[in-house]
Amino acid sequence: MEKRLFFVYNPRAGKGLIKTKLADIIDVFVKAGYETIVYPTQAEGDGYKRVIEYQADVDAVVCSGGDGTLDEVVSGLMACGSHVPVGYIPAGSTNDFASSLSIPKDMVKAAAAVAKGDIYRCDVGRFNDDSFVYIAAFGLFTDVAYETNQNLKNILGHVAYILEGAKRLLDIKSYHCEIQAEERSLEGEFIYGMITNSRSVGGFKHLTGKNVDMSDGLFEVTLIRRPKNPLELNEIITSLLMAEDRTDMIHSFKAGSITIRSQESISWTLDGEYGGIHQQVAIENQKQAMSLFLAEQ
Repeated sequence: MEKRLFFVYNPRAGKGLIKTKLADIIDVFVKAGYETIVYPTQAEGDGYKRVIEYQADVDAVVCSGGDGTLDEVVSGLMACGSHVPVGYIPAGSTNDFASSLSIPKDMVKAAAAVAKGDIYRCDVGRFNDDSFVYIAAFGLFTDVAYETNQNLKNILGHVAYILEGAKRLLDIKSYHCEIQAEERSLEGEFIYGMITNSRSVGGFKHLTGKNVDMSDGLFEVTLIRRPKNPLELNEIITSLLMAEDRTDMIHSFKAGSITIRSQESISWTLDGEYGGIHQQVAIENQKQAMSLFLAEQ
């Protein structure tokens, strides 16, 4: 009996290069024995809705686009409790998740890795009633990804995020937060926080540490306190550029779950997309909740 595969892709992701590779990608799936259903997303949230619609009738779901497209697909599967294996063909401007797992940048090679059928069990984050694949973040620069114009992303890649974010350095806003994890609690003024399951963030490798296991049931948590003077700000910048925690202004630790309460509502980003405004969030690691097609490393 022939297997069925649902292939959903963002035609605008990256520089729209998938349009020149589409026939080759589908050919790879067909040769692997898949009847392939192809759907180009038409609007934000489209991938989420279509995955829920098709997941019960297919043996695999493959998406192509940026990390936001992957987030929509995985969130859709998590929302309906589906365990259908997922394949990812990166086509965005940064692709942190693909970079973290060494998924081929060549789209046809990435499709071939899916067709081979090796499965990697990857953690997925739970964020209140939502899901995220590799990062939930608030504070400085976190709105850059979803506010930066798509055409600018296509032309400049992740440099677009840096250019957009650089404009914020002169106006750093902080949030008074109470943070509770399994083995520690913190309180204070924070300008940035990220809860991640990734070896790459914003195109920068090892920003979350050098010993990241994306299937261990633990997040890498990074919280940055508000600097009181230029010296403390310089300490923060140096630590981030060196990808090493060399200052008391940055808290870095691992946690399976974390609760963050703030005095005011905070805007969050999930996998580079708008994650809503919240005054309290409960974040939980769903250990190995996703079956991901991944070539053996």
